[in-house]
Parts: sequence; C-alpha cells; structure tokens
Amino acid sequence: MDWNDIALFAAVARHGALAPAAKETGASVPTLSRRMKALEARLGRRLFLHGPQGYATTADGRALLARAGRMEAAAASVAAWAGAAARPRVRVTAGTWSALSLARHVGEWWSPDAPWIPEFVHCDLDMDVARREVDVGLRNRRPAQPWLAGRRTGTTEFAVYGADPGVHGWIGAGDDAARTPSAAWVAARHGDAVTTAANDPRLALSLAEAGLGRVVLPTGVGDASALLRLGDPIPELRSEEWLVSHHEARHDPPIRAALDALGAWLSARGGAT
Repeated sequence: MDWNDIALFAAVARHGALAPAAKETGASVPTLSRRMKALEARLGRRLFLHGPQGYATTADGRALLARAGRMEAAAASVAAWAGAAARPRVRVTAGTWSALSLARHVGEWWSPDAPWIPEFVHCDLDMDVARREVDVGLRNRRPAQPWLAGRRTGTTEFAVYGADPGVHGWIGAGDDAARTPSAAWVAARHGDAVTTAANDPRLALSLAEAGLGRVVLPTGVGDASALLRLGDPIPELRSEEWLVSHHEARHDPPIRAALDALGAWLSARGGAT
C-alpha cells in the first residue's frame, strides 16, 4: 500500500472532483485519475462513481475516507511533534528568585509559535556561558570577560523582612548553600544571631513566615510575601541586573530571539523581580 495514494484519495473524495484535488495536492489531473484507478485495482473495491457530478464516493469509498481521516490526523500529530522537536532549546540560567519570576511570567515574553523553546537551568552560581553550559544568563553584575556580551536590564534591591518587628533572630544560609551577597551580608553582620539556616532561599522565606527569624530578600519578592519590611533597602546589596551571552553565540538566530524577548521584557519591568 502506497500511503501517498491514500492522501491523494482523501483529497479527491473530499472535493468530489479531480481539479480542486489537484490544486490541493499539487498533482496533475491525469496523475490523480491514473492513481485513483490503480488504487481501486489494488484494493479490489470500487471507490468512486464517475459521472456528471464528478467523483462521488461509493460505500467503500466513504469507509476508506473515514480511515484516511484518522491517518491524516496521525500525520498532523507527527508533523507537530517533529516541528516542536526541531525548534532549538535556549538554556537560560538565573538565581532562584529571578528564575521563578521568569517561569511565572513566561507567557509575557515567549509564545508557543516562537522559533525557540526556553529551557531553565536554575543555579545560584554562575554557570559557564563561554563553554555553552548555558546560552543566556541573568547575572547581578556586568560581565568582565571579553568573550561575554551583556545588556543591563534593571536593578535589584534587598531589604530585611520578618513576620513582625518583634522577631530578632536571623535565618542564615546552610553550609551547602550558594554564598550569595545577601547570605554573606547576614553572616558578616548578624552571624551570632542566626537561629536557623536553609540551603534554599524559598525555604528561608517559609521559615521567616513561620516566625523563626528575619530574612534578607529582594524587595520585589519580600514586598509580595506575607512578611513585613523591617527597614530600608540595604545600600551595599543593591545590584545591577545583566542579561549575558557569549559574544559570538548571541548572533545565532534562536539565541538572538531569546535575548531580544527577555531583554525587552526585563527592561520594561526594571528587572526580573
């Protein structure tokens, strides 16, 4: 069985004539006529009634058309799957809070018909853009390496938060947590008052909401939580936000599209958080 003949048959059966089926399929009218006759001969069934009304389907023709419809649906599904697989993934890395913000608002800077698919690589440490561990990184400083290109997209501020002003203990970073500037600030200034620790900022937020201690958070995160801000933003933790990529890889069409989409969205918001 030639599956292409089934597709041609379906077009002729739907239109009930050769000329419009030829326009749909790109096959000539004589070719369609010849292949429909050959298909009927192979199947040993009459599929069409030929007459003034064109190509009207017989009972066998209608039965085959129903089966052909399922084949066409399966082919369309395979084509969609193949098309999705063919679109390149662009690996984007960011710290905890920035990565969550990007994921929650993904529909604002990416659409399913975009020529690339975002793949998130969460890490509070700088992954290697130069070695293509990731394609795009969201960093808290201007890139210093000459092989990296960067675009400033906003500013991030941090402040102290707590369940209420009466909470005086602090929540520090666990021994296996990334040594972020905010974690270092807490350790340097309030290390003696740390009552508990967490190796994930999201856990630290939950502990603070439970009243176990004060926590340092980006103001965009802390102000949206159930916690109270217990002071002004901390000047020494104020940082720039930069969208970083390899200076050559940034010209690859999918990475260029990702940089443009992320850059526009981040700049409009003043940052990820």
